[in-house]
Amino acid sequence: MKQIQHHGGFTIIELLIVIVIIGIIAIIATGIYKSFALQSRRADGVNAILTLQLSEEQYRSTNSQYGSITQIGGSATSPQGYYSLVISNLGATTFTITATAQGTQANDSAGSTSCATLTLTVSSGTVTQTPTACWPS
Repeated sequence: MKQIQHHGGFTIIELLIVIVIIGIIAIIATGIYKSFALQSRRADGVNAILTLQLSEEQYRSTNSQYGSITQIGGSATSPQGYYSLVISNLGATTFTITATAQGTQANDSAGSTSCATLTLTVSSGTVTQTPTACWPS
């Protein structure tokens, strides 16, 4: 009578199952990473806006109205280049700074709110940041 010998190791099916599971985990991790990367890059736009706001206030302290981006010595792009910056609605008591996401950063969102455009408006001392979900608390 012949005895059947069992060899230790894995079958091809077991290996394929492990490869599929690793693939699924990798796809999920990549999606989560992209979301966090976009959120962390949003800080580039927020910081650029806040820097321009400070420059506007310094400029206004010695002038009769707020200044353009060139007058205040600002840049039209954020330091890391993820946002383009525009200052509009200039007056003696008001200005608006808008940061528009560039490239893949335009896919940034906070929940169902798009964060592709960040806006800070100052009007008679009142500061409004929109969309509110995209700004840090």
